[in-house]
Amino acid sequence: MKITSIEIKQYLLPLDPPFKAAWDPEPRKNFATTIVYVHTDEGITGIGSGDLMIGFEGHEHLFIGQDPFAIERHAQIIDNIDFHYGRCWPLDLALWDLMGKATGQPVYKLLGGRSNKLLAYASTGEIVSPEERAERALCFVEQGFRAMKIRFHHKDVRDDIKVVETVRKAVGDKLDIMVDANQGWKMPWDVERTWDLKMAYQVARELEQLNVFWLEEPLPAYQFELMAKLREMVGIRIAGGEMNRRYHDFMEMNKLHALDVYQPDVALAGGITQVKKIADLVQGHGAWFSPHTWTNGIGLLANLHLAAAVSHCPYLEFPYDPPAWTLERRDYIQKERLMINADGYLVVPEKPGLGIELDEESLKRYEIHHVYVGENKKVYI
Repeated sequence: MKITSIEIKQYLLPLDPPFKAAWDPEPRKNFATTIVYVHTDEGITGIGSGDLMIGFEGHEHLFIGQDPFAIERHAQIIDNIDFHYGRCWPLDLALWDLMGKATGQPVYKLLGGRSNKLLAYASTGEIVSPEERAERALCFVEQGFRAMKIRFHHKDVRDDIKVVETVRKAVGDKLDIMVDANQGWKMPWDVERTWDLKMAYQVARELEQLNVFWLEEPLPAYQFELMAKLREMVGIRIAGGEMNRRYHDFMEMNKLHALDVYQPDVALAGGITQVKKIADLVQGHGAWFSPHTWTNGIGLLANLHLAAAVSHCPYLEFPYDPPAWTLERRDYIQKERLMINADGYLVVPEKPGLGIELDEESLKRYEIHHVYVGENKKVYI
């Protein structure tokens, strides 16, 4: 088998009303999606998604004509592209999807098959009033969720803590509660100050009293030593690493025991190939691996396959905050919307590959750009 061509298609879903993400000062009026198709001479096509593939153009020839199963080679090239240009890890996901289809196995079984399901926590995205957040939390309980994550980003952190207090009072012990401080990284136009160690410590101590399951990204993503210090100072679990892009970042964090929960996303930082190595590294030293999954439904699926295959963490992130962030928005390019079962588990599809089924009508409706590269030609549509 060899790779004969690669297609990259981009789609844009208008968001009306806009999605007011807690981590983004500008309301989001569109939701962009990129899909990578890897075609072979045996008629099998792998599909991946999750990032924009910026920087990939001009490097297609490094993959065409190659054996798709040479995944370590391909991951090294994608890592080199990442260093010089941008994140092109959806190609790695497409290759794993292809290998699963070629072998007739779901990807999670190729990766270790530890389990075929994980409890999912409802990962919210908006800043809303304490009362509104409590109402939405009660809806999560009714739907079968056993945990949720609350985003911080009020101007006064005491208002954020008030949200957690109100939710805890409403749900009691029916939900584990995670908190995302969103201090690890910023959008290009965000120039507000991030927390320092003392602020992170004060907030962590408050959240301990509310029995919060973990505190995510309380400090900038590269302050490894300060995260390690914070972790030693408080009893609450410290999570992070969702936007750390390089393997050596995780080696250093692991060496310093900076985190209790590591969250690299296969669609953004290493693909399945590299993130599995990170998961093995940190779990071997007693930490948890629970990936970030806020890309789209395909990115969520890919992270689910790896996490179910290897993770010791009881929970997987499930981006979901209706009516602002719905299954229909997140999974608009897919036929089937991913959802938990009645017991709160997200079950891995048993179909070969990642189990992706695309919605052809949505693809036609929202496509905005298309690049096809074969052995002897490149076409822009």
